[in-house]
Amino acid sequence: MRRLRSSDGVRVAIHDLGGLASRPPLLLVHGTGFCAQVFARLAVPLSSTFHCWAIDLRGHGLTTTPAGLDYAWTGFADDVLAALDGLGARPLPAVGHSAGGAALLLAEAARPGTFSSLWCYEPIVWPDPEAARPRAEWLAEGARRRRDRFPSREDAYANFASKPPFNSLAPACLRAYVEHGFEDDPAGGVTLRCRPEVEGAIYLQAVQNDRFALLPEVKGPVVVACGARTEAIRPPVAERLVDALPDARLRVFNRLAHFGPLEDPQAVGEAILGDLAG
Repeated sequence: MRRLRSSDGVRVAIHDLGGLASRPPLLLVHGTGFCAQVFARLAVPLSSTFHCWAIDLRGHGLTTTPAGLDYAWTGFADDVLAALDGLGARPLPAVGHSAGGAALLLAEAARPGTFSSLWCYEPIVWPDPEAARPRAEWLAEGARRRRDRFPSREDAYANFASKPPFNSLAPACLRAYVEHGFEDDPAGGVTLRCRPEVEGAIYLQAVQNDRFALLPEVKGPVVVACGARTEAIRPPVAERLVDALPDARLRVFNRLAHFGPLEDPQAVGEAILGDLAG
């Protein structure tokens, strides 16, 4: 694990998820509430072709939190660019899930030519942010009520495995989330690294700016993927994103929902390989 300086005093943690050193680098960026290591299982098929790296976005995993819970999503793009500056290899391909996909699109719009290609699973880019506000507020309220402390990681795993939406995750991905998304509490037990108030602030900031208007600035090839069973970026919304991007195409996974890359990392990984290396 390495730490790199981003904006707002944030120090970004970047993790090596495997692959031969001679392979070209591939950056993986997680969604809200998760952490880099949830992609460890996804990296298994990808590491046959790429050397996989993943970052913890600000307020997640081992990356620090900006002062005042300032979670303008441009900060996520800054974290991505800081990681790329640390890797020193550009342009390179990247994969993002949810907020991570939006971070990649923002980073490319801010610094064109950063990526050779992007693969974004349900990037949170609303064509009409104001219409998405009720959902953002609902998600924020749910996040603030999220249980953040357990007696052990085994108790946390049992809790998440028993109820939606986390029970849809592949066991290996849920294990990685519980192992690395929690930290040991000196008082006993384990606590969430991405604090409930942080997750709530991120959801509210999701509708504070118009990322959709920036999509024409993303000139390179993009795959916009989504799950047919999702409640987030549904296929009709994903189609609007594809239409707004200069060079994009749509991929729909019929059996998957919003957590698709963590629900079936093998199938999604194989699809990514076909799209990025084909």
